[in-house]
Amino acid sequence: MKNITLSADDKLIEAARARARAEQTTLNEQFRRWLTDYVRQEQKTGSAMALIEELRGQVRTGGRKFTREEMNER
Repeated sequence: MKNITLSADDKLIEAARARARAEQTTLNEQFRRWLTDYVRQEQKTGSAMALIEELRGQVRTGGRKFTREEMNER
């Protein structure tokens, strides 16, 4: 684990600490969770785009454009 220094408004930090206490955790733990989610979001986006590209190679529409209603049909 590596220590870092961040800067933010004092009132914002105190409000965040109060919320973390109410959730029975710490501001450091909440930051670690946020950082993990932040990184995973980019990874998920990359995976989703890879899947879309894979599907584009497999799904054929014959060049037909679908209406919004047709796209929303289940």
